[in-house]
Formats: sequence, C-alpha cells, structure tokens
Amino acid sequence: MKQRPVSDAWERGDPYEQYVGRWSRQVAPLFLNWLGVPAGRRWLDVGCGTGALCAAIVDACSASSLDGVDPSEGFLASARRQLAGRATLHCASATALPLGNASVDVVVSGLVLNFIADPAVALAEMARVTAPGGVIGAYVWDYAGKMELMRYFWDAAVSLDAGVMPMDEGVRFPLCRPEALTERFAGAGLEHIEVTAIDIPMPFASFDDYWRPFLGGQGPAPAYAMSLDEAARVRLRETLKARIPVLPDGSIPMMARAWAIRARVAA
Repeated sequence: MKQRPVSDAWERGDPYEQYVGRWSRQVAPLFLNWLGVPAGRRWLDVGCGTGALCAAIVDACSASSLDGVDPSEGFLASARRQLAGRATLHCASATALPLGNASVDVVVSGLVLNFIADPAVALAEMARVTAPGGVIGAYVWDYAGKMELMRYFWDAAVSLDAGVMPMDEGVRFPLCRPEALTERFAGAGLEHIEVTAIDIPMPFASFDDYWRPFLGGQGPAPAYAMSLDEAARVRLRETLKARIPVLPDGSIPMMARAWAIRARVAA
C-alpha cells in the first residue's frame, strides 16, 4: 500500500470531537462518580483537551477551583468556548505543570497518559502539585481490547498490510492495561491504588457514520487512513465494511471500554 508519512498529533478540536471526543464525554461523568471526591475540593485536569472532563467536573463536583492544562492551543480554544470562564486554562506540558507544590486536592487526566512522552515524570508532577492525602485519578482507552471503534479499524488494516501493526494503539500503548497502570502509579509512590473498567455503548447509525470520523486525519487511526492513496483507502473501507457487525436497520452496535485508576498521595 502506498502511504504518506503519518503524524498522530492532536491539535484541532473539531476532528477530535467527531472521532472520540463525543464518546469521552460519556466516560467522564462515570469516572467522576467512581472517583467519589467530596465537594469543595481544588481540581486540576491534566491534558484537558477540548474540556470534556473539565465540563463534567463543573457539572457534578462542586469544585472550589478548577484548572486545566494542555499543550495544544487548538484544543484549548475549544475548551475556552465550552467552559466560558468556569476553569482556569493553561497552555503547558504535563511534565512541567504551571502550579505550585500541594496547590490542589485532586488531579485527574482523561485519555492522555499514553500520549505523554514520559508518564513517570508526569505522574511525579501530578504528585508534586497534589496536597498530602489528595487524589490522583486517570483513565485510558482499552485499545487492545474493548475500544471497538479502533479495534475493528486496526484489525482490518493489519489484515491488509501486516507492516502497519506497530501503528496500532493496542501495540503502541502497553500502558493502557490494568497491570501496567498499577505498576506506573505504584512507581510514583502513590498509595491505595484501585483500577476498574468503565464501559459505554458506542452506537453508529450506519457504516458511513462510523467511517466518516476517520477522514478527519487527526489521531493515529485517522492519520493512517488519510496517509493512504485513494485506492488503498477504499480497500480498507470495504474490508472494514465486510467485518463490522451491522443490524438489519443498518445501525452498528459497538462498545467502548476505558480503564480507570485512582490513588492517593502519601499523607
């Protein structure tokens, strides 16, 4: 298959929303409910992106303050529009958080840890800004298993070209498994670590509804799809269409699983 170089950087809010943002918004409130943080706490969202998790915190957590950090100005522009001043947003890296020591009570990160070049440094930074006894929580997609939007895509792509296997998030991101998450949080010196699965339905009205977000070109799978020449992309599309389970009315029932983790900073 002829293909152009692939970049999987996240930079623009609208393609992300069409691809996975709409589903991440369903995971966020379930994660916060499981996290179980009392009202009146100071919150930080690391990798806040377009603001899905921040918005859920505003709606459900009665935070005394809320900060969000993301390195993408494009994502932050979307978050600013959505949050309308209800959070303080910073353009910064997860590995150099622009907050003081012990300045927040809760640090959360949604669907981000696997995209951070050095998650150990990021977790150390999260622990640094969290007050003693505070909570650190995160969730990531189950790329290797029940994140079916992507699982079907990569299984079809690899069946056509085994050489693309290293691009598959299920291969690239071994962190996105319960054992690896637990090991990473323990290595950061965090205590009382717990992991759970969060499952949401992911229905599509039709195959075109499923396929269209891959044409946005942003994120690993869409970037790969748009790196192909037209003939190869059509071949991938038809292979997917033949593999995906479709109901008699043309709709496609899928599910998405995220692995969630929570822990405490030593008192």
